[in-house]
Amino acid sequence: MHWMYLLVAGLFEISWAVGLKFTQGFSLIIPSIITVVCMIASFYFLALALKHFPLGTAYAIWTGIGTVGTVIFGIILFKEPVTAMRLICIALIISGITGLRLLV
Repeated sequence: MHWMYLLVAGLFEISWAVGLKFTQGFSLIIPSIITVVCMIASFYFLALALKHFPLGTAYAIWTGIGTVGTVIFGIILFKEPVTAMRLICIALIISGITGLRLLV
């Protein structure tokens, strides 16, 4: 159950990171509000997860989920490049997240 806090925090991390792109420098009010709400939710669920997991592990998993998800959305939504090296790096991040998860 405690892992769900970390997963939800990571999903909100992806949401606010992608949302930043749509705010146009916080000049658009609705995307800006949604982005800030996602930021707050992300930190809230991370704080809940930190009650149960070591700081370094929780933070690394949280940012890893955010990084991988943001790269995937960047590729899908913004036509960012898909290269072998990017995919290898994403695989390494996923491996690290998996390793940290297994060690806790």
